[in-house]
Amino acid sequence: MRCEISGASTGRRRPFRYRMKRILLLVLVSAAVIQAQESGFGPGTSWRRYKVKDEEFSVTLPTVPAVATTKAARKSDGKSRLERRLKTAYDGVEYTIESFENSKPTQSLDQFIDELVLPGEYDPPNKRSLTVDGFNGVQYSTGNKTTSLIVQFFATEKHLYRFMVSGEGILRPEVKQFFLSIKLGKKPEGIEIFDGPGIPIETPSTGEMIYKGRDVDVKARLLKFPQPRYTADARKNEISGIVVLKAVFASNGEVQNIRVISGLPYGLTEQAIIAARQIKFTPAMKAGKPVSMWMQLEYNFNL
Repeated sequence: MRCEISGASTGRRRPFRYRMKRILLLVLVSAAVIQAQESGFGPGTSWRRYKVKDEEFSVTLPTVPAVATTKAARKSDGKSRLERRLKTAYDGVEYTIESFENSKPTQSLDQFIDELVLPGEYDPPNKRSLTVDGFNGVQYSTGNKTTSLIVQFFATEKHLYRFMVSGEGILRPEVKQFFLSIKLGKKPEGIEIFDGPGIPIETPSTGEMIYKGRDVDVKARLLKFPQPRYTADARKNEISGIVVLKAVFASNGEVQNIRVISGLPYGLTEQAIIAARQIKFTPAMKAGKPVSMWMQLEYNFNL
């Protein structure tokens, strides 16, 4: 793969060669001065189904969640196991999925709940039994002046899961959609995601001006431009093409307000957005102060 950067200040053009794929990242300056109140759409709020490699679940979420995988000791016997957490938030509600490797000797669902839940943490009268795709589960719900929570526990063949929703809006239709979307089994369908910070859903920014390149004294200088992953599903389906994004390279050094101009299926659009968010740069300058400017990003995925 070869990656080239142009349009912003990089000092010089740097070629990179990679074994698996070829991605061309072209950075161009937007053609007009745009008021910030016209932006703020982010990656959108379209719910999509996501999965993680080697897990036995998939679920729909409003955006790509943050994913973290660790190794920890099981409380019951100190046996080491993999633990994974997915987390995102939308409209004041937090969505969390926790996965625990069910190492031998395996735990039952009741043993898992007893180990994980503190005494009095959930309201027993609100307990009810569930079955999803042939796997047994338990749901608890609780609510008070400071916390509202719905949690579902499941035991699959190789994992123990806790799906949680918390916040003041847990009775909203999208929360019901989240729980109804849970699928369990060996080969769940969905967009494959990986460990990383996820893609937060953004709110509109303040009224700061966002400039085009010719209207600043010093253009944004790129320092680091990570490559997006080529997902297994996209490779399997031989997907190639260009993901075009439009983003603000903000005065605070963050890539914000990402808009999808044109995307690709099987997780390639999401991976391009994740890579764009990880770009490091020094902001553009105008009258001696850092300012924000629109940039266009093109990721060319070729097998």
